[in-house]
Amino acid sequence: MSDHEKNVDEKGSAKDGTEVYTTNAPAAFYDPSQESRWTQMGLTAESFKRAPGPAGGRVLHGENAGVNAHAPGENPMLQAKMKPRHLQMIAVGGSIGTGLFVGSGGALSRGGPAGILIAWVLMGAMLINVTQALGEMCIMFPVSGGFYTLACRFLDESLGMALGWNYLLQWAAVLPLEITVIGTTVQYWTDAVPLAAWITIFWFLIIFVNLFGTLGFAEEEFWGSILKLAVVVIFIIVGVVLNVGGGPSGGLYNSYLGGELWRNPGAFANGFKGVCSVFVTAAFSFAGTELVGLAASETPNPRKTMPGAVKGTFWRITVIYISSLLIIGLNIPWTNENLGGSGAGASPFVVMCDLARIKGLNHLINATIVVAVLSIGLSCVYAGSRVLTTLAEHGFAPGVFTYVDKSGRPLWSVVFVLAWGAIAYVNCSDSGGEVFDWLLAISGLSTLFTWGAICLCHIRFRKAWTSQGHSVEELPFRAMGGVYGSWFGVILIVLVLIAQFYIAIFPLGGTENSAEAATSFFKSYLAAPVVLLFWIGAFIWKRTLPKKAHEIDIDTGRKSWLTVEEMRAYRAERAAAPFHVRVYRTLFSN
Repeated sequence: MSDHEKNVDEKGSAKDGTEVYTTNAPAAFYDPSQESRWTQMGLTAESFKRAPGPAGGRVLHGENAGVNAHAPGENPMLQAKMKPRHLQMIAVGGSIGTGLFVGSGGALSRGGPAGILIAWVLMGAMLINVTQALGEMCIMFPVSGGFYTLACRFLDESLGMALGWNYLLQWAAVLPLEITVIGTTVQYWTDAVPLAAWITIFWFLIIFVNLFGTLGFAEEEFWGSILKLAVVVIFIIVGVVLNVGGGPSGGLYNSYLGGELWRNPGAFANGFKGVCSVFVTAAFSFAGTELVGLAASETPNPRKTMPGAVKGTFWRITVIYISSLLIIGLNIPWTNENLGGSGAGASPFVVMCDLARIKGLNHLINATIVVAVLSIGLSCVYAGSRVLTTLAEHGFAPGVFTYVDKSGRPLWSVVFVLAWGAIAYVNCSDSGGEVFDWLLAISGLSTLFTWGAICLCHIRFRKAWTSQGHSVEELPFRAMGGVYGSWFGVILIVLVLIAQFYIAIFPLGGTENSAEAATSFFKSYLAAPVVLLFWIGAFIWKRTLPKKAHEIDIDTGRKSWLTVEEMRAYRAERAAAPFHVRVYRTLFSN
């Protein structure tokens, strides 16, 4: 038996029938439970002091006496505060925000109802494979920094650094955008309050929630996701009723509509070019799905909680996104002049309620958009601060950002990302729109590079795993599509980048002169040269090259050491469960 304490239930048996050990060795790890409740919540002066060491508490499956729980990389400094319900709702509803509620309207006006369905279905299929691959790796390696750390290990240290800084820049740039969107969304009700006042209110609200650290973010995501999911389901039901003619008299939907709008004005708004133009909007609407990989390092037992979260992504894409977009395409003509604008009035959810003349529902949807945008703003701080802390731990950022306080907050990393919120005030000036166009350009394609890196990491991980004598049967969770699913993801991302390059050169509506053409190109494709510059700079600094498969480290941070025989016994026991239990596990858990 190793130096890890056995994790047992009241009867003294292993909780899931396997050998389970926990890295919670009281003599060597910092125990936050010894602090006061207020300090744990982050509300005392003591809570801001540096944590004396990692908190431990991560469950290790299988016995391996060679594991040193105190070695660098084995246990993150961040505390494992997230509960299973938090991770589930982050996966299912966390990234539902302006991309779906507002951005889908502009996408409809450019691509038409068929165009948005094609783009979202393809991006959704790709993302299902991305999250499956991420789940497989993060259950094995719930390391600080998530995919960034895995990219440094499985791909190349220089490329990993470039992706990490690009990911940080993406979320830092999105934060002031989201704060501004909240302000303009509230102005749907009244413009008597200046935009700067709304920016101040919501910026300080985001700062306040971050005082509570991981739990503040997780609780807001949990309750906010419930609201978002409930409203989307209501929208889908109401949309079906309206489409069959159940709307109020005097509105657009007082008679059967069916698929008439697919015939007139048509299924496609701008043909092939229109479809190409909406892929990035689809990607933006899914941005943040990879947060479950970052959150894995802040959960005690990812093997138990991650499979359900990963599979929840499938249901979000199929039930929430595809269903709501189908309703939008059936009920709203892509020629509607409100689509493609800014603010809540451009939301197809609000537009449909206005066309139906349903009083009150548009206000509920608008309030939900406010909550959704606030949720994305908090995600900006969470994701950006975690990656910045890991960059610092690897020596790629100033050491001050390694500071993690007794409440589990990466304090100076959080402050750094929050400071970007001040850029939102630029929108109060005449040139604010131009500045925000460039901020959006920085973040536009970034998420595609992140997802591509995750797929490549998975391919390299599988190669390293088998080349070092391991079997895929040892993996506690296996990606549904295997490496083929990851290759599908890589190929689709490359095709989307080509499509966006095409749109960047030949934008919808054309350009009047070469200067306008150059500006249009970089606003569409700025993220690509940014990543390339980060990569070149990192390579000049570190001079690293990708390692061969047999040289890749597949042990540091690993939390599953179960053998083939143990996994076969575990799966045989699961296969003997009643049929309804097996169906539930297949669809919603492991």
